[in-house]
Amino acid sequence: MMFVDRVQIEAKAGDGGHGCVCFRREKYIPNGGPDGGNGGDGGNVILRVDKDTQHLRDLLYRPRLIARNGGNGSGKKKHGKSAEDLVMKVPPGTVVRSLPEHELVADLVAVGQEFILCAGGRGGRGNAVFKSSTHQAPREFDFGAPGENGRFEMELKMVADVGIAGFPNAGKSTLLTKLSKARPKIAPYPFTTLQPVVGTVEYEDYKTLRIADIPGLVEGAHENVGLGHGFLRHIERCRLILLVIDMAGTDGRDPRDDYRQLLKELELYSPEILKKPRLVVANKMDCEESKEYLKRFKRKYRIAILPISADKGAGLDDLRKLLYNKVFQ
Repeated sequence: MMFVDRVQIEAKAGDGGHGCVCFRREKYIPNGGPDGGNGGDGGNVILRVDKDTQHLRDLLYRPRLIARNGGNGSGKKKHGKSAEDLVMKVPPGTVVRSLPEHELVADLVAVGQEFILCAGGRGGRGNAVFKSSTHQAPREFDFGAPGENGRFEMELKMVADVGIAGFPNAGKSTLLTKLSKARPKIAPYPFTTLQPVVGTVEYEDYKTLRIADIPGLVEGAHENVGLGHGFLRHIERCRLILLVIDMAGTDGRDPRDDYRQLLKELELYSPEILKKPRLVVANKMDCEESKEYLKRFKRKYRIAILPISADKGAGLDDLRKLLYNKVFQ
């Protein structure tokens, strides 16, 4: 199933209905007077944040959102019917920008939050509204106001408590499966994860945290090389960054270089990301060569690093506790 996290759309709210010019004409009622009704309001185009919506794919196949127009007024002071709003569900973390200016319009995060993307036009007044003691037979009326319209770019920046970052084949997907019930694709070759996968980690006190396996990055990701911004923009909202280092040196990489390059790519994309709390784990410690690599890593970087083996499950209880303390305390 295709994962879509950026789309461009056109939106058009409904126009207001026109007011009516009409005069009462009934037997035995002389000088009946004006009785033209008002027009109904046009429908709004509304974005609603829905917890069960995970992507923007529906908007990819429906790039034009057009709400209905309000009904016109009619005689006997009958008002036109206001149109129903067009409501489109979007996932938490949806950012809306206007086109072509790329100005921020809305940042939708909270579940249930609603935002009127385009407001419907107000219905016009019928001539009955204009009647007064000095103006007994008005012929004035209002046309309905046009609804708002525009072009927009919608981008998903996934909302999660913890974002797992690391180079391809570092074992991020395996780690996610062991910590949660998520089931991303796992294989012994790079870029098996081509879209963010979110799992839920459950604790005995019934608290839960959302943890996201972000697609692996490569050198130059800040310039959109490899999966590029497809990785980096999804980590912006995470409260905690979990850096997974392949301590076995898979694919001939040096874990020390991996760590340095991960921090560099994050900083070049957005220095704000490095201000977030982060944990570093040394994965694949079940491999014999990992012990020597870990010694070299500790000599170069004076940081706390947790040794684990996602494949064998070693060290994961300690990792779960650390994640809990970082997120909830």
